[in-house]
Amino acid sequence: MHRLGFFLGMLLAFCQVCAQGVAEQLEALVASSPVLKTSEAGITVFNLTKGTPVYAYQDQKLYRPASIEKIITTVTALAELGTSYTFDTRLAYTGTIGADSTLEGNLYVVGGFDPEFMEDDLQRLTDAVHRAGINSIKGNLVADVSVMDSIYWGTGWAWDDTPNAFQPYLSPLMLNRGCVNVSVKPSQKGRRPEVEVFPKSDYYTIDNRAVCGIPHYGSLKINRDWLYNGNTIHITGNVGRPSGRTLNMFSSQDFFIQTFRYQLAQEHIAVDSLKYGVCPDTVTLLYKVSRPLEPVLKRALKKSDNLSAEALFYHLAIRGGGHKSIGIEDAQKEMEHFMRHHIGKNPDDYSIVDGSGVSMYNYVSPELLLAYLKYAYAHQEIFHPFYEALPIAGVDGTLRYRMRKEKAFRNVRAKTGTVKGVSSLAGYVRAGNGDMLAFVIINQNVMSGRKARLFQDKICEILAQ
Repeated sequence: MHRLGFFLGMLLAFCQVCAQGVAEQLEALVASSPVLKTSEAGITVFNLTKGTPVYAYQDQKLYRPASIEKIITTVTALAELGTSYTFDTRLAYTGTIGADSTLEGNLYVVGGFDPEFMEDDLQRLTDAVHRAGINSIKGNLVADVSVMDSIYWGTGWAWDDTPNAFQPYLSPLMLNRGCVNVSVKPSQKGRRPEVEVFPKSDYYTIDNRAVCGIPHYGSLKINRDWLYNGNTIHITGNVGRPSGRTLNMFSSQDFFIQTFRYQLAQEHIAVDSLKYGVCPDTVTLLYKVSRPLEPVLKRALKKSDNLSAEALFYHLAIRGGGHKSIGIEDAQKEMEHFMRHHIGKNPDDYSIVDGSGVSMYNYVSPELLLAYLKYAYAHQEIFHPFYEALPIAGVDGTLRYRMRKEKAFRNVRAKTGTVKGVSSLAGYVRAGNGDMLAFVIINQNVMSGRKARLFQDKICEILAQ
């Protein structure tokens, strides 16, 4: 017994020395890092296996989190929605289908804010109309987007981020993430390049003024007249090699419903008119596209996708509110309720205004983010899908090209965050002794994202040793 007690005492002392060594290394890094001479940082590390703090530096201060706010959104969504939750888009009709294959009534597309709804899914809706024996619609093709209000961007989003694909116009009806993919290929010298745009639609127009093989025409530019909410795709400059760009469309719901009419026309199904409205309770269901939560979760975390995170954010309100025209404030209330009653933090001490971290009005602390990481770890039904969806260092997602050597390689699973002046990283790392650590690093007021990322990677390497 004396030997066992001695051994346990030595083991405990060794663990304490190791923990002290890690804290000292982190302290030395913080004290000597050039990136912190002109910027701020908040850091916290916690040993989940032992249930003890490892290191903290300015962890209670408030910072703009950038995309690591998706940790708050996804953990809340997994807890409140559950892994069996689906994002549903419904196709239904009223009236009757006559002997002449004419629908004497309305055809409804009911949006459920599915961020993964793609062209193949739209084709399935078209096929369902064809299978029902409908060749023409005498009523209206009706888009039901009543589940959300008409605010298509989050509070504090930068208006000049459009027409980039990472800032789509939010809507219950999203096709191809509210974007088009533009492909430009060179042809003969002095001629116009070949241009293809997907999904195919008559919603946009193409203004191709580029020229192949003439350098003095300048670099290739692919854009749309976004300042006037136009959907003309302008292509100018010199084309020397295949290139492309993904552009958002104004607006997502118009793009969806008009492209659906275009696809119906390709199948010789005539539509008299389009309108927006509310689908009545008594309808005949033709088809339903049900999207599982898993692909939405993975894209939100692995790819740091803003649309997927906002879909989870709004669906918290849809699930919790059960009413029409839900908006940003409804989703915020659901997030605040979970924070107060499950995380044990006062939401009045923080500012969370969207689900993706894009807003300049978001302010959280490393301590708060750590609380969500700890909560996920303590609930295996949440931790398993959450952990699997996080980027793996040196392997995939937004960490694919980071930490590709030494102990951190394949050993860190974490969410990245980047907006102007902010670089952040938060997640989990397995220490050399097998302990699971949770960490949060937020670099604020940084002009060099690369230097901030190297600083974060060094911390992860220290933790992984």
